[in-house]
Amino acid sequence: MKLKIAVLPGDGVGPEVTAQAVKVLKAIAQEFDHSFQFKYASVGAVAIDETGDPLPKKTLDLCKNSDAILFGAIGDPKYDNNPSAKVRPEQGLLKLRKELGLFANIRPVKAYDTLLDKSPLKKQFIKGTDICIYRELTGGIYFGEKTLSEDGNTASDLCVYSRVEIERITHLAFKAAQSRKRKVTLVDKANVLESSRLWRKVVTEVSEDYKDVKLEYLFVDNAAMQIILNPKQFDVILTENMFGDIISDEASVIGGSIGLLASASVGDYFSMFEPIHGSYPQAKDLGIANPIASILSAAMLLDHFELFEEAELIREGVEKSLKLNITTPELNSKFNHITTTKVGDFIEDFINNPKDTNMNFTNIHLGQSTII
Repeated sequence: MKLKIAVLPGDGVGPEVTAQAVKVLKAIAQEFDHSFQFKYASVGAVAIDETGDPLPKKTLDLCKNSDAILFGAIGDPKYDNNPSAKVRPEQGLLKLRKELGLFANIRPVKAYDTLLDKSPLKKQFIKGTDICIYRELTGGIYFGEKTLSEDGNTASDLCVYSRVEIERITHLAFKAAQSRKRKVTLVDKANVLESSRLWRKVVTEVSEDYKDVKLEYLFVDNAAMQIILNPKQFDVILTENMFGDIISDEASVIGGSIGLLASASVGDYFSMFEPIHGSYPQAKDLGIANPIASILSAAMLLDHFELFEEAELIREGVEKSLKLNITTPELNSKFNHITTTKVGDFIEDFINNPKDTNMNFTNIHLGQSTII
């Protein structure tokens, strides 16, 4: 298969973790005789520094002329700490989602057996957790009309949803559930919000087309509690933009690190794949950022193009890296000097040598990722 992939490393640790995802995809291309062409462009704070625009036209044009987008991270403290800034890095990501019609964000959440001790939650509650969150991505309060009074003392953000926006992501969520445990949980606030009441009405109607899938409802406050108390009860979670943003980040604690969570953002014509973590500027250039979420995002990219065997090989490599403790410091109790690059090297080598089971630590610490 031939794929044109736009690479948008972005800010903070984005370039470091994205480099490992590209490395792994190149290994897959070599092993399976695919042709992946990578072209790079700037977005976010780095793009503002270069052009004054968080999403330059050149970047958007590249994305529109590519088969898929591999995204890093976005954000910079100099904007986070300046509430009066008119241009912000995050505007580039929101505009990119809107321009490309990326209406569905898909976030898998899994508790790896080898990392159960890393989670702040008790093992017996999280073991076996396997959730997929479907978050609507181009509507709701993030994109609604925003107002600020002339005296600067009153502000509002409008949350707007249409039937079409709700229907299209609902169909995706139910189709996903059909190949999983056949259960969809709608997370809303229908006891208070009119927009949530529309969500509940439309989702209930769409569910009639999927008789083999069970539909349940949870208010978002209860859902936030249940994800901590009993995450295994969930299969597919369906929700609107802001609730999905919060719920998916909360769910990241189940696996012990937000650096493990990948995502796909898809629309009718375009697709983008990215880790859900932020730019983590404190870790920039220190080699401690976990690249696994970015690497798993690359696996989701392959799934999207029905390269399932290739995607599974990446996931096997990730599982092996976790089993052998080839991980960055936040997950590593044995070796504190395995860097972002070393993790990528190991998974690259696994793809080239999947039957080997042990890492020659002496060599990898010297910079040679040799498997014995």
